[in-house]
Amino acid sequence: MTGPAHSSVRDLAARGIPFALLARDAATVEILTGDVVDVDLLADIPLADASGSLREVLALVPFRQVRERGFECHDDGAPLRCLVVSEHTSVPREVVLAELPSEPIPLTDAGFDIDDETYADIVRTVIADEIGRGEGANFVIRRDFTAGVDADAATAALTWFRALLQYERGAYWTFAIVTPGHVAVGASPEAHVSAQGGVVTMNPISGTFRHPAGGATAEALTEFLESTKETEELFMVVDEELKMMSAVCSDGGRITGPHLKEMSRLTHTEYVLRGRSRLDPRDILRETMFAPTVTGSPMQNACTVITRHERTPRGYYSGVAALFTPRADAAPGEQTHDLDAPILIRTAYLEGGRLRVPVGATLVRHSDPYGEVGETHGKAAGVLGAIGAIARDIAAEQLEAIDEDAPAPEPRRLADDPAIATLLASRNARLASFWLEPQGGEDGPFAGRSAVVVDAEDRFTTMLAHQLRHLGLDVRIVPWSAVTDEEIDTAELVVSGPGPGDPRDAASPRMARMREVVARRRATGMPLLAVCLSHQILADSLGISLAPLASPHQGLQKRVDVFGEPASIGFYNTFTARVPAGTETVGAADVAADPATGDVYAMRGAGFASIQGHLESILSRDGMVTLERLVSHALDPVEA
Repeated sequence: MTGPAHSSVRDLAARGIPFALLARDAATVEILTGDVVDVDLLADIPLADASGSLREVLALVPFRQVRERGFECHDDGAPLRCLVVSEHTSVPREVVLAELPSEPIPLTDAGFDIDDETYADIVRTVIADEIGRGEGANFVIRRDFTAGVDADAATAALTWFRALLQYERGAYWTFAIVTPGHVAVGASPEAHVSAQGGVVTMNPISGTFRHPAGGATAEALTEFLESTKETEELFMVVDEELKMMSAVCSDGGRITGPHLKEMSRLTHTEYVLRGRSRLDPRDILRETMFAPTVTGSPMQNACTVITRHERTPRGYYSGVAALFTPRADAAPGEQTHDLDAPILIRTAYLEGGRLRVPVGATLVRHSDPYGEVGETHGKAAGVLGAIGAIARDIAAEQLEAIDEDAPAPEPRRLADDPAIATLLASRNARLASFWLEPQGGEDGPFAGRSAVVVDAEDRFTTMLAHQLRHLGLDVRIVPWSAVTDEEIDTAELVVSGPGPGDPRDAASPRMARMREVVARRRATGMPLLAVCLSHQILADSLGISLAPLASPHQGLQKRVDVFGEPASIGFYNTFTARVPAGTETVGAADVAADPATGDVYAMRGAGFASIQGHLESILSRDGMVTLERLVSHALDPVEA
């Protein structure tokens, strides 16, 4: 609903009503007021009233909602808070700036809840004990910068929002959301998911370039863009968000980019993913909880790792602010609401007189513990400087409140530099064209045939299923805990999928069931394709030894020989099947192995084929052609 402009935005604090201020473009600020309703589940978000009339709702979705997907978390009881909008107005940005308070809000007793050395130790532990044991490719572990605030909460929110409007740039949403007992003010650079007229968009952002003193330069940015860690970090989160896109979009999703996300003090690299979906936007939100850029991958295990290593609940950090807007043009059967949901990062929270700014670093196999410490300092300083709580040009390590300075002049966009644009574009030469180009129909070589994909807690299976459908197969995905013996014994093709963890773990129910899946299927002699974890389990059943890699292959692209055909494939493995160098057969199985190390990349035999890499990954340039070869062998080994 759009009504007349408020007489004064500043009056919102005095009126004592729930409100939200949203800056989603460069010209206006949207003002939303209404009633607050807390609900338990995403499905309970009240998009219609008792009479069925559609309503606009702004929802604050806490991290604890991952419980809806069966994932672990520290449950702090943070409410799924809904502002049911009764009035929605738009005001010119310059009018809002003129009306909002600007007197700085002093902070007291400021500092991180976890000191630098302790956080560095956590980084080391996660790299060694989680990534090193195959629990995942990357994980985001946060710590909080906290301080006391002796000011009215709504006034503080308006003050900080004004500072963000004036000094921050490049944000997807700049916002202040004030509800009873809770304030959230931020400038999120990242759209998590949107659904507009049936088109779903996700915006994975990763890699953080902290601008040096005096401002960012093309030379400094070039060094950042050439970093292996930063490049692989972005590729990994794109893979993870494509898993989500493949789950909610009939066409799986297509990627465009990479682009630069340039903000006042930080620059990030990003891709944009788009696909089409007819799902209810609340279901889209549920299936995409939450962004791998603020959790890790694979998502389910990332939540478990976060629970192990973060000492306190996340609250709303890494959740989303979700605006559901009724569609006037929705046809029967289409989505009734559009969805616009930024990730709740670069956000300051005020509750009970305490300011909290949560920040996290993405930990990968290349991470330097003190580099990740510095990244959290930079992100905290970015938020605090943007809201005027510290000087805007302060060094990241000097997080202490002083008077704000004058705004800096608008710098030239680094993305306009031809050398930077060329360097960014060159990244796509490494990626699979299947995900970069428009995808064709699903009338492939295996049309009329079917497959059951067994999911072992890595939603790479959604991407794999999408590719199998493009090869013509009718595909169902079944979780490892739900697949029946009858399905294993009778499916035309069983694809035993990837998953985190040590395949040798005898105490894991998931590993035990995946071993049963492979063994039962092999006993029937019917077609089997085994991927990554299941490839290792299959190798073990053939008497091939398993061993941890000296350095995990998480998000690593390798060019390997797959039965006489070179293939560029993406790997996400910590363990490997290994044969003596030069081995080409083990029993009745052919093996394709590294000629020097004996690491087994693929196997095939009567009625089965396997692959260690992820042919569905964006890193697998030769993924589709290799997948077709292996499926063909499993289904028709003589013809293959």
